Amino acid sequence: MASTFIHGLHFNNVRGDVFGGVVAAVIALPLALAFGVASGAGAVAGLYGAIFVGFFAAVFGGTPAQASGPTGPMTVVFAGMYALFADEPSIVFTTVIMGGIILMLMGAFSIGQYISLVPYPVISGFMSGIGAIIIILQIAPLLGHDSTGGVVENLMALPHVVSTPMSQATLLGVLALAIVYLTPTGIGKFIPPSLLALLVCTPLAVFFFPHAPVIGDIPQGFPALLIPNFRIDALTIMIEEAFVIAFLCAIDSLLTSLVCDNMTRTQHDSNRELIGQGIGNVVSGLFGGLPGAGATMRSVANIRSGGRTPLSGMLMGLVLLATLLWLGPLAEQIPLAVLAGILLKVGVDIIDWRFLRHVFQAPRADVIIMAVVLFITVAVDLITAVGVGVVLASILFVKEMADLELANMSVITEGHQESPLSPEEKAVLDQNAGKIVLIHVDGPMSFGSAKHMVRRIETVPGLKEFTSCVLDLSDVPVIDGTSAMAIEDMLRIIQAHKQHLFFVGMQPHVTEVLDGLGVLRLIRPGHRYAQRLDALRHAAEVIGSPYPEGTATTTTTS
Repeated sequence: MASTFIHGLHFNNVRGDVFGGVVAAVIALPLALAFGVASGAGAVAGLYGAIFVGFFAAVFGGTPAQASGPTGPMTVVFAGMYALFADEPSIVFTTVIMGGIILMLMGAFSIGQYISLVPYPVISGFMSGIGAIIIILQIAPLLGHDSTGGVVENLMALPHVVSTPMSQATLLGVLALAIVYLTPTGIGKFIPPSLLALLVCTPLAVFFFPHAPVIGDIPQGFPALLIPNFRIDALTIMIEEAFVIAFLCAIDSLLTSLVCDNMTRTQHDSNRELIGQGIGNVVSGLFGGLPGAGATMRSVANIRSGGRTPLSGMLMGLVLLATLLWLGPLAEQIPLAVLAGILLKVGVDIIDWRFLRHVFQAPRADVIIMAVVLFITVAVDLITAVGVGVVLASILFVKEMADLELANMSVITEGHQESPLSPEEKAVLDQNAGKIVLIHVDGPMSFGSAKHMVRRIETVPGLKEFTSCVLDLSDVPVIDGTSAMAIEDMLRIIQAHKQHLFFVGMQPHVTEVLDGLGVLRLIRPGHRYAQRLDALRHAAEVIGSPYPEGTATTTTTS
């Protein structure tokens, strides 16, 4: 029964799941504390998020080996919201709950499949932008100062922060940075560098650097249930930020799910994963925790350590809960500069260096999209950045497709032109050069190219002098309403020139669209053909031209 209720749960890998869950918890602990401090809500909020999102996303999610919890992108969104409502944090946690509900609805309505349609340059831009935000916000704590306000405020404060570092905090922060970057791989396999930084730097702070700012009080015991709070004047912001949380969680989690699939040779259930992440965020918000998502680093560590089923993610949450209940006083002594050093590494890792390394070789349009999204993410906000990025990418894609569609349109007036014509068809055109024009479209027709196709017809040299026009749509698989209207414009241009019109072949979808919009009523009876050669022969008949030798057969209309 349990294996049916919990996706992928079985008890044939208990040893691996236990080891994987413990390792994931060890990696999650310092990051949860750091994200909590960076969010403004306190280290304990990060722990709550790691506990509840980690446990409930594992129980209800669709990726068996995934380990979830607070992530850099989710923390950045939460921190911005918390800065606005620091005097009324219940509004911020209610927004987390709303984001979780949106995620559950996304999963229930099978929207998970559409998340993959977000273009890669957009994802690259906002991930790099989030990495840049984390770095900017952690410079001040690394040097012993408070990080106040948003990105702009912290950038403006940089000259003062850099010129007046607190020596004890700075030494600890630099030491933490050195540990997370320089720990040998062999040691890192046994103890995560971020945890090693805590274990080394915290005792140093207690005994040798007492003036370095530390986390401070961490509430012990199980958290109290929070009552959701709504304010009418804040409702618009709450809804917007809830959608951002849901969107980010969906992208973060489903990308991590793909990584898990590749490592475990399994297949995740994307919609169930969104529901599980939604439930985890709802519970986290109800207990004052940060929003979370599938976390790549701890998921990979879980899998490499043997974790294969949701049991590992559930155990990770329980280990973190035990840490909160019994080791809270020790965590209170962790220096903020050490957490800042850990988060600086996280920020650097989030930046999409893979794309940036190839920025000079990548398509110019992709580079522009990535740069625009990155800038707007840092300077404005994430939802605006993603919206602008998706619209910009869509416009550029439509332009490229329109150019391709236009290139696939041929206007043929003579048989010797380069074309896909048979010898018989070329013979008909050659004998009637200057009298028959053949318009052939090969490929889909969409709104992007429709008007350009009409203009191209209008600019055909000597178009008015032709007696007959053959429009061949037999190789058009799909067409939209705008293109159908463009075809009507073409037909009216031909009628205005008092030319005979012959229509060739249409696939069922194209016929349905043209007929539904009344375009086919402009074609005279007996002027629609299944074969291009038959239409050309009829056009020659109208002109009074005999068939070229060797081409005479009986004409068949459709």
